[in-house]
Amino acid sequence: MTLYPKLIIDALATVTYAGTKKNLIESGMLADTPSINGMKVKVVLLFPRDTDPFLKSTVKAAEAAIHYHISPDVEVTIETEFKSKPRPEVGKLLPQVKNIIAVSSGKGGVGKSTVAANLAVSLARLGYKVGLLDTDIFGPSMPKMFDVEHERVYATEVDGRQLILPIEKYGVKMLSIGFFVNPDTATLWRGGMATSALKQLIADADWGELDYFILDTPPGTSDIHLTLLQTLAITGAIIVSTPQQVALADARKGIDMYRNDKVNVPILGLVENMAYFTPAELSNNKYYIFGNGGCKQLAEEMKLPLLAQIPIVASVCESGDQGKPISLNADSVTGQSFLSFAQAVVTVVNRRNKEQAPTKIVGIE
Repeated sequence: MTLYPKLIIDALATVTYAGTKKNLIESGMLADTPSINGMKVKVVLLFPRDTDPFLKSTVKAAEAAIHYHISPDVEVTIETEFKSKPRPEVGKLLPQVKNIIAVSSGKGGVGKSTVAANLAVSLARLGYKVGLLDTDIFGPSMPKMFDVEHERVYATEVDGRQLILPIEKYGVKMLSIGFFVNPDTATLWRGGMATSALKQLIADADWGELDYFILDTPPGTSDIHLTLLQTLAITGAIIVSTPQQVALADARKGIDMYRNDKVNVPILGLVENMAYFTPAELSNNKYYIFGNGGCKQLAEEMKLPLLAQIPIVASVCESGDQGKPISLNADSVTGQSFLSFAQAVVTVVNRRNKEQAPTKIVGIE
């Protein structure tokens, strides 16, 4: 039996590519004339990107079509090329990002996202280039806190790759799964879908040059945390807690996760949120509604710095709901607290980078 290119092309024309609903030839996916050497055939198929969800099934279908329409004795080799450059491998992501900071908490309701948002804005106010990634796939809050819920996210081509452009506001580049889902609908995804979406927000976005990349992580310990640890070399973690004993108990678990022998991410320090209440008419008084000194005691016990004690002020919640983080108000007590917190973070990060080796990506499954 003699093979010739048209035989191969006609066989490939029977294979439909799910991405276009057209056959491989109509879709322009045959990168070159099939190479034939006796009964050996090499075909090069051109896909839009290396993460194409239909790649494996299309390659198998193409091979099966050649065997079915020509002969099962044909030795088929199918190579793949991509219109956009492949995603950089893990370990080479975000080369222009200097410091990656995970803001974490052992439990929900302690104001972790508020702390992350105001830290990002405060660092930007200090003149740093800042990125903020909302990694809470199931409960994203950053679009609301920055008043960008209705912003549309676009892609742009950078060095041959289609990359998502982060939304910029208050000097902060930001992405969240909240930009891609209906804000009024629950996100019902299995773990694999959630982690895949998170990797895309990290690796397939044009973050550019950043001094600080803030990760607002979900409460507790989960697949999302493991995905972050396996994808990024995190410079350090900041643990947020409130003064109550139950919150402090969960904060210990958060600290333990990062200090685990297989993880080894440095803890930069603790933040005590809702530390005390000061009425406007009694500005010198502090009322410790949730307890006094619990986070400070935990910091001393764990030999960690207490980076900030953020007071309870109604305007913090109101500002978040209005999409204007309180740290934008430089004259407010809380705004000053967050600015001091940001300066403390800069100090501990510089010390960490001087005294400790860079963090390695976690290899555990």
